[in-house]
Amino acid sequence: MTIEITDLNFQEVVIDAGKPVLVDFWAEWCGPCRMLTPIVKELSTEFDGRVVVGKVDVDSNPGISAKYGIRNIPTLLFFKGGQVVDKQVGVVPKGSLVNKLEALLK
Repeated sequence: MTIEITDLNFQEVVIDAGKPVLVDFWAEWCGPCRMLTPIVKELSTEFDGRVVVGKVDVDSNPGISAKYGIRNIPTLLFFKGGQVVDKQVGVVPKGSLVNKLEALLK
């Protein structure tokens, strides 16, 4: 299940998670973001319990988007221990994201 991440809950959901986190920065009007949404949902199911998967609507949450320098969407940030350890901009095959998540779990 993907979690809605906001400026208000970012610290709790992402930084203090205690496990790796995948954050999808997106917007409703973004075509490529809509293409990536089903992949992100599949990943949230496949990695349930091992990785937190959430989405940040950049239009509704400008604070966290600005803090992490999100200029292009979709942007996926991979967090471990509260720190960004990997980044993916744009739509990529699901396998690429699976590989990145598996690497976070090592």
